[in-house]
Amino acid sequence: MAIIEVNGLHKAYAGRPAVDGVSFTVEEGEIFGILGPNGAGKTTTVECVEGLRVPDSGTVQVAGLDPVADHRQLTRLLGAQLQESELQPKLTVREALELYASFYEEPADWRPLAERLGLEAKLGARFAKLSGGQKQRLFIALALIGNPRVVVLDELTTGLDPRARRDTWQLIEEVRDSGVTVLLVTHFMEEAQRLCDRIAVIDKGRVAALDTPAGLIGRSTASTVISFTPSAPLDERELAALPQAASVRTGDGQVVLHGTDETVTAVMSLLARHGITAGRLRVSETTLDDAFLDLTEESAR
Repeated sequence: MAIIEVNGLHKAYAGRPAVDGVSFTVEEGEIFGILGPNGAGKTTTVECVEGLRVPDSGTVQVAGLDPVADHRQLTRLLGAQLQESELQPKLTVREALELYASFYEEPADWRPLAERLGLEAKLGARFAKLSGGQKQRLFIALALIGNPRVVVLDELTTGLDPRARRDTWQLIEEVRDSGVTVLLVTHFMEEAQRLCDRIAVIDKGRVAALDTPAGLIGRSTASTVISFTPSAPLDERELAALPQAASVRTGDGQVVLHGTDETVTAVMSLLARHGITAGRLRVSETTLDDAFLDLTEESAR
């Protein structure tokens, strides 16, 4: 059952479209990801879902509510961690958690939430004294403190170190498992591939693709990625002519080919014929990162 429905969403600034006919649905209880290059319209889209922006046309519904007309009711069931947020500099972490908890009739217990996000040692610290990563974790806690049915997380783990990022991923999986629907905007492909049940790729204000992570990867033009640093220059035309070579990229002395297992064998033969060795050779399966590049490059053509 869809808990978020976006149909034909349009939003322009100074006559330039930021969102140009975006449509998607989010099923209750899933983690739905939104990916896209900078300036693609991702944040504008989720701000319309949150009721922070008024669409120029199209419709948005969250649990049957219009985010603008029914904004007060929406705030009782939707939590949000915005891409850019601030609090009063002298407000302590404890005061912020207690204040936000007071806004809701049945808030979550902020103490275990603070502990889970690694904030228990910072409860007495003022907001201005927190690091960027600590501020980010605090905003995640504030997004969850109202026991929302839907939570919107925009650039969830920006500024977090690798350990904190993985701990946060586990927390979001636990949030989803408790029945909360998560709308996740991210630039981290690994994050999207691990967390998301489905992903909408937005490019130039439009949905370029909508599928599961595996489905998006399956759309990629190749199944294998070969990268290496040749000991001598190679003719890019020879590389492009190799069997099943879907694409070739060169730069900074490195060659990256997308192809198949047959392409790997052909690369080795080509190098041997020219007496060239392959430094830092790596062969891997296509990732969501590769699929994303394929999809956004395709829409640019």
